[in-house]
Amino acid sequence: MKRSLLLPALVLISLSPACGQATAPPADAETPAEVNVSTAEPAGPQVGDKIGESEAEQAAKDSSVAAAAAAALKEQEEIKARGVTEIGWEDLMPEGEEERLQKMYAAQMATLYSIQEGSAADTATQIGSFNTVDTYDGKKIRMPGYTVPFSYDAKAEIREFLLVPYFGACIHAPPPPPNQTIFVRTEDPILLKDLPQAVWIEGTLHAQKQESDLADAAYIIDLTRVEKYEY
Repeated sequence: MKRSLLLPALVLISLSPACGQATAPPADAETPAEVNVSTAEPAGPQVGDKIGESEAEQAAKDSSVAAAAAAALKEQEEIKARGVTEIGWEDLMPEGEEERLQKMYAAQMATLYSIQEGSAADTATQIGSFNTVDTYDGKKIRMPGYTVPFSYDAKAEIREFLLVPYFGACIHAPPPPPNQTIFVRTEDPILLKDLPQAVWIEGTLHAQKQESDLADAAYIIDLTRVEKYEY
């Protein structure tokens, strides 16, 4: 994420059109005394016209970028006013956990060669640990992720689901580590129109183990707010 799923940085780009400057004729050149304007050849598109069009387009772009920046700033102020801290998935990983995880995956890969395809042992296994970070334990947080509901009825109102850092986890791909899996619960049921969908969630985070049929989680969130993630 924005963060996996991460807040985009807005960059303002200014374009300065280049303007040509006519050079004066040499001192000894013959200069006509009169110019018959009425018989002059019609002029083509003028440089000034092109510059004016470019400036108008650039002004519109700058205005759009400025409006997006203002909206993002307003959203951040509202989040802060709610007493919520925005975090990413990397914030849930203890120091040194990535190195330990790489060793676990390497050990699993070494055993795959001895497993017969289609056998009982040929299943997606959740690799990782329940090691957690206490920094945000009991705090109100906001973070992005993909939903993994336990019910596959799109019209079902649900009170529990998993939040994972990548699309297809626990369904089309192996589950992420427990400390990269969040068990989300809510007292007020919500309707997920799409099953795996990208969302922002807010709620109180707990460094607490929770087991389920899809995957085990090292964290629980008591949900207070959910929004669609806009790319």
